[in-house]
Amino acid sequence: MFLVCGEALWDLFAIEGAGEGAGLSFDARVGGSPFNVAVGLARLEQGVALFTGLSTDRLGERLTAALEREGVGTSALVRTANPSTISLVDLGADGSPRYAFYGEGAADRALTLSDLPTPGPETWGLHAGSYSLVVEPVGSTLLALFERERGRRLLTLDPNVRLTIEPEIGVWLARLESFLACADVVKVSDEDLGLLHPGRTIDEIAADWRAKGAALVVVTRGAQGAVAFGPAGRIEAPGRRVEVIDTVGAGDTFQAALIAGLAERGATARAAVEALGADDVSALLDFAVRAAAVTCSRRGADLPRRAELASPAPRTEDR
Repeated sequence: MFLVCGEALWDLFAIEGAGEGAGLSFDARVGGSPFNVAVGLARLEQGVALFTGLSTDRLGERLTAALEREGVGTSALVRTANPSTISLVDLGADGSPRYAFYGEGAADRALTLSDLPTPGPETWGLHAGSYSLVVEPVGSTLLALFERERGRRLLTLDPNVRLTIEPEIGVWLARLESFLACADVVKVSDEDLGLLHPGRTIDEIAADWRAKGAALVVVTRGAQGAVAFGPAGRIEAPGRRVEVIDTVGAGDTFQAALIAGLAERGATARAAVEALGADDVSALLDFAVRAAAVTCSRRGADLPRRAELASPAPRTEDR
């Protein structure tokens, strides 16, 4: 069992009306980075539960129902009367999303230390990421959970920087420093690294983060694939050819596949991650890249199921 921690919300995709004077309509989809990771793990046939605050409003009820339909455990949900977070999503010409979040005082931000779950022995790892790391009180709550579980379970992290929620990079850096002291596996996009550490190379940042505590640092690079830094050295995986509909949920898909790939290799503890050879890490990256490519070929965060990844997708260089 894997416990994913962080926000759950509704993504509203804006749709321009046709004709003069036509207004906007919205396509509402369940979402939130940790929510997506939890669903992704369930679709990849991994036991998973979500720790988040969910509203008792109608939107919160629908989020709970969606988790149950996907097979995500709900025993760690904290239900409150706080409202549900809403994210307005506007897609660029290349399919990349721009987000505007409306969630001040929302349920997913309201978790406190008294809400912390006590995972059973079947829970081998925890994941945290995105804006839940920096907004309060949930940010301090998740940090306390990571500090409590450090060395006891495998801890994974994805900063997934959202400047529209917390615009001060210094806040992200300070909180990330604390989480890096706990995390065993860190996944981050090259875009986020450019925001966090402009002017520095990914190799320099990965070396720094490993010195701070991470056993494995994985950097995603969009169409260029991904690169991992760990005991087996620097290992790259190329991108995959795909007709991009949009990139919503691609990073979350990669994260879910990374965790599932570790589980399938029996790397459910830090020592096992450190013992992975170059071939294992290469295959792990390839699996996660292929999974993310599937999501990019569909609208919204529609993450793949395990059976869809049975055969390798064509490599970028095969074009």
